[in-house]
Amino acid sequence: MMPNAMRALESIWQSAGLSTGALQHLTMTGSDPVLPCSFAVGTAAQTALGAAALLATEIGHQRNGLRQQVRVDMRHAALECFGRFSIDGRTPELWDKLAGLYGCGDGGVSGVEAADGWVRLHTNFAHHRDGVLCLLGLPIGPDTPRDCVTSALKRWRAFDFEDAAANAGLVVAALRSFDEWDRHPQSAAVAGRPLVDIEKIGDAPPLALPALPRDARPLHGMRVLDLTRILAGPVAGRTLAAYGAEVMLVNAPHLPNIDAIIDTSRGKLSALADLRDAAGCDGLRTLLRDAHVCIQGYRPGALAAFGFAPADVAQLRPGIVMGSLSAYGEDGPWAGRRGFDSLVQTATGFNHAEALAAGSPQPKALPMQIVDIASGYLMAFGAQAALLRQQRDGGTWHVRVSLARTAMRLRGLGRVAKGFDAPATDFSGLMETQISGYGELTAMRHAAEFSHTPPRWVRPSMPPGTHALAWPSA
Repeated sequence: MMPNAMRALESIWQSAGLSTGALQHLTMTGSDPVLPCSFAVGTAAQTALGAAALLATEIGHQRNGLRQQVRVDMRHAALECFGRFSIDGRTPELWDKLAGLYGCGDGGVSGVEAADGWVRLHTNFAHHRDGVLCLLGLPIGPDTPRDCVTSALKRWRAFDFEDAAANAGLVVAALRSFDEWDRHPQSAAVAGRPLVDIEKIGDAPPLALPALPRDARPLHGMRVLDLTRILAGPVAGRTLAAYGAEVMLVNAPHLPNIDAIIDTSRGKLSALADLRDAAGCDGLRTLLRDAHVCIQGYRPGALAAFGFAPADVAQLRPGIVMGSLSAYGEDGPWAGRRGFDSLVQTATGFNHAEALAAGSPQPKALPMQIVDIASGYLMAFGAQAALLRQQRDGGTWHVRVSLARTAMRLRGLGRVAKGFDAPATDFSGLMETQISGYGELTAMRHAAEFSHTPPRWVRPSMPPGTHALAWPSA
């Protein structure tokens, strides 16, 4: 039996130690299915987004006494997770031609009943694509035909290729059933952590916040450093920007991005810092000294090599809220493993279960990257929950969210009867158009509605390096 959406949201809210009295100021409409899926993706989207939105208004209430009503429609929330956008009328192709699921030599061509014998490749970045091609003994480059990859993978067992790819620093996941994932030691490590892990990591007095005018959005004046690149982290920063935070996205000039940055950069400043040289590190330290929140989405330990581990940041900026996103968490044998939403869906059993529900002979992905996007909303929620604790009790805080733990929550929401009978996807009335640094951008409006200070993105999306590596003057 599926839980009521409000009960599902209440569990998120209570897990952060928040008073449930605020829930009376939230209205949620709609019900699953809103997209063709056997899982409650609408409930997952609505409740994660709703928790972040409601908490923003609670922070606003603490700052200036203004109480707002919040409304979130399930269909709108789910379609926001869909991530549809166009630039100058063109819808970008978000997947490399070699990305996707492939049958291996241990049964992948015979169907999904046993769950064995399939792998998913993530090749959106050229170095990941070329690494996979090299591992398969194929010519590297964008022109390698997909059928060559298909043939080469027939010489591998799925789990063997997954391990070989991980050892090479690549991003590949073997298909598992829920039962197979539950028996994996990483599953136990993930299950042992909270959905949103909020930990005090240092002592500090409450940070002074600027005054909040009655007509300002609730996070006005709060500075958020966004050190993320792929979906979950950028969505967290974009969400906080919609609620009024000053968000600065900092990219490395030598690292690639995907076209989704056009959509996820709305509301943000966009600067560059190269941590391989002293000037870049010094610039980042300067930003951190005036930040209230820093969110990073690099694999566990990656920033520590440059002196920006959570403990380092706590020394540099006592009182900051540090947020860390990861694929599989920071404990267990896969703690350092790279991963993205599509791979986590494959590894943790969703592609297998969805195929069985749909009667598909091949693994089937969920209709959107709900694990990534919901994780972004949960990070926005966790960062705000830690901000409230910081204002009340002082301290420096670390918030951790993993895609695999978010996937576990989605699974816990239950299955949707006749989920594939959802109405046709309709984005009409939910899109907005703005001139950006990339061209004319048409993308989804934010799904949360506030009664007095509506969420919005004031700054247009701009390419990396458009802005200086410095906070704007007050």
